[in-house]
Amino acid sequence: MKRKLLKQIRSEWRSNLWMSLELLVVSVVLWYVVDYFYATWYIYTEPKGFDTEHCYRLSFGHITDKNPDYIPDQQKDDLIKTNEEILRRMEQLPFVEAASLSQNSFPYNGSNSGTYIFNDSLSSSTLNYLLRRIATPGFPKVFRYEGIRGETPEEISELMVKGEIILSGPVFGTGDDRLLPEAHIGEDFHLDGDTIHSYRLGAVLKDVRYGDFMDWNTSVLINLPHSWMSWSDEFCLRVRPEEDHDIPERLMEMANGYFHVGNRVLVNVIPFTDTRDRFQQNNYDTIRDMVVMMGFLLLNIFLGLFGTFWFRTQQRAQEIAVRKSMGATPADIFRRLITEGIVLLSIVTPLAFGIDCLLAYMEYNTYLMGSYFSVPRVLLCAAVTFGLITLMIIAGVFFPARRAQKIDPAIVLKDE
Repeated sequence: MKRKLLKQIRSEWRSNLWMSLELLVVSVVLWYVVDYFYATWYIYTEPKGFDTEHCYRLSFGHITDKNPDYIPDQQKDDLIKTNEEILRRMEQLPFVEAASLSQNSFPYNGSNSGTYIFNDSLSSSTLNYLLRRIATPGFPKVFRYEGIRGETPEEISELMVKGEIILSGPVFGTGDDRLLPEAHIGEDFHLDGDTIHSYRLGAVLKDVRYGDFMDWNTSVLINLPHSWMSWSDEFCLRVRPEEDHDIPERLMEMANGYFHVGNRVLVNVIPFTDTRDRFQQNNYDTIRDMVVMMGFLLLNIFLGLFGTFWFRTQQRAQEIAVRKSMGATPADIFRRLITEGIVLLSIVTPLAFGIDCLLAYMEYNTYLMGSYFSVPRVLLCAAVTFGLITLMIIAGVFFPARRAQKIDPAIVLKDE
């Protein structure tokens, strides 16, 4: 049967050529979409290294000189004391588990601050750029940072109190020559080209990613300098799980009293669920567009195959009638039509796989974990693509095949 099917496919090469070309183009485009979903799913399911559940950000504004409570001629030291007092009041609330003040540091934050880090015992080739997270010691307790050697958020907070820096991610080099940061715990490092001041590496965090859909994880956590407290404005807190209800309303009720310190007053309370959604809106939009694209492609495959095989069933009515008269069962006819589509797909799949590898090698696909191209990854996505198109072939052939099974040989062959 297979030999006869191949001979029939070869004899109908003109129509099969166009179908093969369609399957090739669809296979490559669908592979790109599948690769995107695979990379997105892989990154999304990886540990983020932080936890924003039960976390909120408090936004403070400044009253003007038209307010009777306005304090004129505020100096830098006054602003520092104001922010210290706000932070202290946040920590004293009975339903608050931890609180922090930071600058360009909280998760899902598009405002970045960067620095370079290096060690006197390492060559200059190990110099690397990384995100600089500057925060008070309560920061790792708010976002539940943990060390790779089992350090708890509380222990990391204590290291920050001592003035030690905390690293996250593979800072020193990449690939086989990478120097693991944990091997340098306890050593002194320099930041941003400053060879005078040094910082002791206290711990290495489990990778703290930039967001749910991003695998960037190289950063350094530094204790917020006292002089920076005058202009830092990222007040974050973690609420006890059993108390996490109506938090924005409860805090805003304290705005004009408890949280009116100096010339600063609480103006907004933002759940981190909202911060995360706003930060990742572009990712959500892209995922939606990719879902629509995949649905459109699969629908096109279905309609194309449905129309093609419906037409072929009409053209092959006599052939099918002869097969039925010779004892072919409905299952045989269905299998024959299905196999024809899968054989055409199998013929173009190696060529499609080669194009997929070329696109990945040229970095036209989605970036994942330090690279674009990986043979196992391309092969896996190609296999998924093959499976999806096979399902569409079965779906597109199903109705024409059912119609073919109902053909009455006597009626079709009465004129022969």
